[in-house]
Amino acid sequence: MTTGPDAMVLADYAQMTLDQQNREMKKNEQEQEKRKALVNSGLVSALDLDAPNSSISQYNRAIVLMKEQKSKEATPYLQKAIAHYPKFVAAHISLGLAYLDQDDPQRARTEFETAAQLDDKSSSSFLNLGRLSFAEKDFSSAQKYLEKAASLRPQDPGILSSLVFAQNQNQQFQQALDTADRVHKLDHKGMASVHYVAAVAANSLQDSQRMERELNLLVTEDPSNALAPTARKNLAILAHNKEVMLQAATKGTPQTTTVTQVQTFPNSDRLKAQLSALDDPNDRNCLTCDEVADTTVASSGPAPISVPPPSATKTHGWTLRKDVDQVALFFAASSHGHMVDDLRSSDIQIFDDNKPPQKVVEFVPQSRLPLRLALLIDTSGSVHDRFSFEKRAAIKFIEDVLSSSSDLAFVAGFSNQTTVTQDFTADQGQLAKGIEQLANSGGTSLFDAVSSTCWKLADYPDDDRVARVVVVVSDGEDNSSHTTLKQAIQTEEKTGVTVYTISTRQEAGTKTDADKVLEALAESSGGEAMFPFDALSMSNVFKELRNRIRSRYFIAYEPSDFHPNGSYRSIRILARKDGKTLQVRTRKGYHARLQKPD
Repeated sequence: MTTGPDAMVLADYAQMTLDQQNREMKKNEQEQEKRKALVNSGLVSALDLDAPNSSISQYNRAIVLMKEQKSKEATPYLQKAIAHYPKFVAAHISLGLAYLDQDDPQRARTEFETAAQLDDKSSSSFLNLGRLSFAEKDFSSAQKYLEKAASLRPQDPGILSSLVFAQNQNQQFQQALDTADRVHKLDHKGMASVHYVAAVAANSLQDSQRMERELNLLVTEDPSNALAPTARKNLAILAHNKEVMLQAATKGTPQTTTVTQVQTFPNSDRLKAQLSALDDPNDRNCLTCDEVADTTVASSGPAPISVPPPSATKTHGWTLRKDVDQVALFFAASSHGHMVDDLRSSDIQIFDDNKPPQKVVEFVPQSRLPLRLALLIDTSGSVHDRFSFEKRAAIKFIEDVLSSSSDLAFVAGFSNQTTVTQDFTADQGQLAKGIEQLANSGGTSLFDAVSSTCWKLADYPDDDRVARVVVVVSDGEDNSSHTTLKQAIQTEEKTGVTVYTISTRQEAGTKTDADKVLEALAESSGGEAMFPFDALSMSNVFKELRNRIRSRYFIAYEPSDFHPNGSYRSIRILARKDGKTLQVRTRKGYHARLQKPD
């Protein structure tokens, strides 16, 4: 047994060694706890903790480049990191983000899905899949992925805010409000816009009290937010409503439609994004051009339509044939705002893809063709003020525009959904009843309504050529559509329907995004957007619209140098009368049909 000083030194050394071991063990335990917390948070995958140094080195180099917005340079490093360690979840996610930055959503989705399959506890995979689905307008999938991400990280305000957007787009307004409440209870600095979306959802539910609360939260949390001016405007309207209702209650009089209805979002981020997606028409992709090639078309629109020679069948048959491609469209001509209704074919020149047509097959005034009219009226809360007057003006319009027993019309209203209150009929009395049945409430699905109405007109079984027209009475706002503005315009092209829009906006002023939406819907189809700003003007604009619809011309021609390749072909019509150049309104172009392989 060792005694004396040596024994004391050894004992001290043993104690020091034991203390060091304990410190190392405690440090390792703390490190393990940190790693475990990161994994449990969903921020880091447990698989990533086993990544070899070679993969981590490549990954870190890529992240530096990504922070410098050099995604293309970062891509090969991420690919190497994954090649060294295929289960590197963070590398797959970062590679997906790099692909997104390079406008390659398909490869991005593959990487996000791979990450999700490797570790279904990693919230980042589902968050990015949700945001990608949202960008692709697949709101149902977006909500599914975001709900999964939120279940993994229930205290993450960013994920929850994204979920609010998806729920609102899917018209799950109460769920959107509930999720917004969860966001508000968390530290959500920089995410005040979620209250704007919640206000839209509350308005769709006609819950003005909740809408007021959300708008107040927005302007309080972020006074300089781009949406704050619109929020303040709506708060002023809500205050006005309360004052009017209080006065009515004090005087013992019933509350009437003098109360201003909210839902004025004429410059929302949603509308800005929809307008931004309308790129140059020559660059547009025709999503379903080849669908036209195999069906019988009963449309008089400008989409390329193959018809049999007149001697083969009825003069106005629209059965498709291989050998003859024909374009059919309507146009209107005016001089200093006055419609010109006595043009001859010799007064016009057509340029299809900048070339004169090979042959003009037919040229007639529209007044000689039966009219197929859809009257589509916005019944959402945002058009409440003049709703009764608009219905009376619409009834008078129907009486004026349907001039023949061969003319047919139907009436539909739209808020969150489109509802037909009177189907196709020539009976003006029945159409008037359909207009009277329209009720005012709900959100706004303008793009969905225009698309479904165009298809309803196109599907009506007509053997002869007819004029198909949609008249939309709306403020141009949209907060609920699954269809995009661009898709609605593509539907107008495919169905050959002309759209006229009448704004329900109440005051003149700077053109809003909602105004631009109405212009885009109308002008792309060869129609026109009209902007009355008082009741008298609304009555007059319906009268003017009747003249413009009835003063159009129908023309059918065979284009020169036509190739069935799906390409976009522009249309330009020049008209002169008595030595004066006229203003012409017509569709801007069409997509050539695609030749399918035998």
